Amino acid sequence: MTDGPRGTPPLVAHIIHRLDVGGMENGLVNLINHMPADRYRHAIVCMTDYTDFSRRIRRDDVTLHALHKQEGKDLKVHGRLWRLLRRLRPDIVHTRNMATLETQAIAALAGVRRRVHGEHGWDIGDLDGSRAKTRHLRRVFRPLVGQYIALSRHQLDYLSRQISVAPARLNHICNGVDVVRFSPRDKAQARSILPEGFAPPEAVVIGAVMRMQAVKAPDILVEAVLALLRRDEGLKRRLRLVMIGDGPLREGLQARLREAGVADLAWLPGNRDDIPDLMAAMDLCVVPSLAEGICNTVLEAMATGLPVIGTEVGGNPDLIEPGRTGTLIPAGDPEALADALGGYLDDMALARTHGGTARERARQCYSLEAMVQGYLNVYDRLSKR
Repeated sequence: MTDGPRGTPPLVAHIIHRLDVGGMENGLVNLINHMPADRYRHAIVCMTDYTDFSRRIRRDDVTLHALHKQEGKDLKVHGRLWRLLRRLRPDIVHTRNMATLETQAIAALAGVRRRVHGEHGWDIGDLDGSRAKTRHLRRVFRPLVGQYIALSRHQLDYLSRQISVAPARLNHICNGVDVVRFSPRDKAQARSILPEGFAPPEAVVIGAVMRMQAVKAPDILVEAVLALLRRDEGLKRRLRLVMIGDGPLREGLQARLREAGVADLAWLPGNRDDIPDLMAAMDLCVVPSLAEGICNTVLEAMATGLPVIGTEVGGNPDLIEPGRTGTLIPAGDPEALADALGGYLDDMALARTHGGTARERARQCYSLEAMVQGYLNVYDRLSKR
């Protein structure tokens, strides 16, 4: 395919499963919003559909397309994608994760010569990429991908060792964070966003921002908090739990908290669009996931000046420095998480020190500008600009 009309920037068609609240989707929106408009135009192609999350896109030249893929095998969606790509005539197609890897073939059949694939995280059925079927599929589609982007060093090593991707086609680009939008604030003022009377002045607010689904392990956080309260009932006076996000597990988590008699100590409001304000009201951030790529929540918490307790999976060890910006724990272990939380509850001065160091690390190492430049380098190399 050829570039767009003379004088217009090349078009990148981003193919994703669904545009909804999520880390990968947040990174895509940040990339589009902060990439210079005179360098590349963008279209987002959703194999299923998109939600109100799309309102976060600030550029008015971005087009959204929903292909309404049905559950299970929907062969007709490939025809719809082929026709759309023939109409859009993108200069570059950029797919993300296993959910859209197979569309590299459709892009090739539609005549798109420049193709990128990003690996952002793992699925609940394949927490480390070791499942034989998915590893085989990645190898099958490898010849069709011009350049790979891995967000974490773990994924970069996986693509090199397990999928045999040549070094010249591998790129490591970490997510970036807006350190102005996410920043520390006066705690008393910040907590006005919480329900009235929820957090007394002496409260320690343990926070999490996630999809309430199995791979994010929100149940591990709930069980860790319950374990802490069993160890010391006096913590009920100051421990508060805030879990932001929605998903199939949220109602069950609320039921578990009610069953334990501590529902008044927790707030699970579902999805919110004021995450920077909510994070500023927290004291600690927990990322209990069973698998991760580069977690935006970790970066956002760091920028907000929060210590992060995260599982030792995926890209979390790239971001969290144990003993300096937070703590790493084994995945799926509520007792280990309870121990880590208890350590900070016993020494909030240490928590504040780790949070301050995390803020500086976010400013110095994970800027949005560096992320955008990394993607520009890949796109420019493919386009020979």
